[in-house]
Amino acid sequence: MRLSKRTNNISPSPTLSITAKAKKMQAEGMNVISFGAGEPDFDTPQNIKNAAKMALDKGFTKYTPTSGITELKRAIAEKFKNDNGLDYSLDEIIVSCGAKHSIFNVVASLVDEGDEVIIPSPYWVSYAEMVKLFGGICKFIHTDESTNFKITSKQLKGAITPRTKLVILNSPSNPTGMVYDKDELKAIADVIVESDVYCISDEIYEKLIYDGKGHVSIASLGDEIKERTIVVNGVSKTYSMTGFRIGYLAGPKEIVSAMSNIQDHSTSNPASISQYAALEALRGPTEELDRMTAEFKKRRNYMVERINSIKYLSTIKPDGAFYCWINVKNLKGKKFDGNEIRDSLKLTELLLEDAKVAVVPGVAFGDDDYIRMSYATSMENIEEGLNRIEDFVDKLE
Repeated sequence: MRLSKRTNNISPSPTLSITAKAKKMQAEGMNVISFGAGEPDFDTPQNIKNAAKMALDKGFTKYTPTSGITELKRAIAEKFKNDNGLDYSLDEIIVSCGAKHSIFNVVASLVDEGDEVIIPSPYWVSYAEMVKLFGGICKFIHTDESTNFKITSKQLKGAITPRTKLVILNSPSNPTGMVYDKDELKAIADVIVESDVYCISDEIYEKLIYDGKGHVSIASLGDEIKERTIVVNGVSKTYSMTGFRIGYLAGPKEIVSAMSNIQDHSTSNPASISQYAALEALRGPTEELDRMTAEFKKRRNYMVERINSIKYLSTIKPDGAFYCWINVKNLKGKKFDGNEIRDSLKLTELLLEDAKVAVVPGVAFGDDDYIRMSYATSMENIEEGLNRIEDFVDKLE
C-alpha cells in the first residue's frame, strides 16, 4: 500500500503509546503505576455531567453551527474578558473538538510548504507533528534549567528569519510546568510585533497554576500583539473533561473564518452534548476546580521533594500544569541487569519492564536528558511509584 507522503512524515504520540502499553499490562493483571497520563484523574464535576444529561433529555442531539453554539461562544467571550482582559466578538471565536484540534486548525490555516514555525524546546509532542504534516519546517529554540525552560526575547529574535510564519508558546508548559510572567511575555511580544509573525498562545493549563502565581495571556499586552495572536484554550484539563473533546480559541477574524471553513469539511461541529456541558463548566461553580488544584499542589510538592531525594535524579518545582520534568542525565551509561541506559527511551522501557512504572521519555519532547512524570494520579500511586523508582535506581551499576 502506498500511503501519502504526509502520513510518512509524522510519528505516533509517545505519550498515548506509553499510556496504552501500561493499560495493556494492567489488563493482563500486572500492577503497573502510570505517570504518563495527560489528563486529571478526578471525575468530571457533577453539575457538568448533569448539564450533559439535560442536553440529552431536551433533544439537543442534532447538528450545531460549525463554529459552536452561540450560547457557548458568548460564555467563551465572557471568560476571555473576565479572566484575561481580552475583548472578542463572536466571529473571532471558534469551538473545536479539543484544544489539540484547535491548534491543528490554526496550523492548517497559516502554514504553507517551507514556512518556518518556531517552537521552544522542550515542547508538547504534537506541535512538531502538526507542522510537519502541513509541510512546515520546525525551528526549535533549546531551553534549559538556567532559564527555567523558558525562551528569551533575544533567543526568539535570533531565530526569526524571512521564512518564519508562526511562533508557538505554551504557558503553563507541557512538559515542564513553567509559567511565563508578564515582563517575559512583553519582551517576546515586542519581537513578534516587530517581526510581523503570528503567535499561537496555548493556554490550556491556565487555571492550574500554584503558589499565587498569576496567568498572563500574551494577547492582552497590546492591540498589536493581539492582532497577531491566536489564543487557544479548552475545558479538558481545567474541568477534567478530556473525553468531552471541547477546545476553543480566539483570534483575528480572517483566521477564524478560514478555520471554520476547514471544520466545515472535516469534523463539522463539535459534539452538541459536549458543548452544553462546556457551557456549564464556564458559567458554573468553581469549588471542584479549587479542590482539584489544591490536591495537585499537594501532590506536586511531594513528588518534587521525593525526586530530589533520589540519587542521580533532580527536578525544578513546576509553577503549573501537572507534570514534573525530571533530569535523568546522570543515569546515562549506568546498567541494569547488563542493559545500558543509553537514552531516555531505554530508561522508560526498563522502568516499565522491571519496576512496573510508566513514564514518558524526554526525547519525545525534544530533550533526551529528561523524562516527564504526571502527578495526575492518586497520592498512594505517587508514593508507591516513587518507591519503585528509587529501588530501581539503587540497583543500577
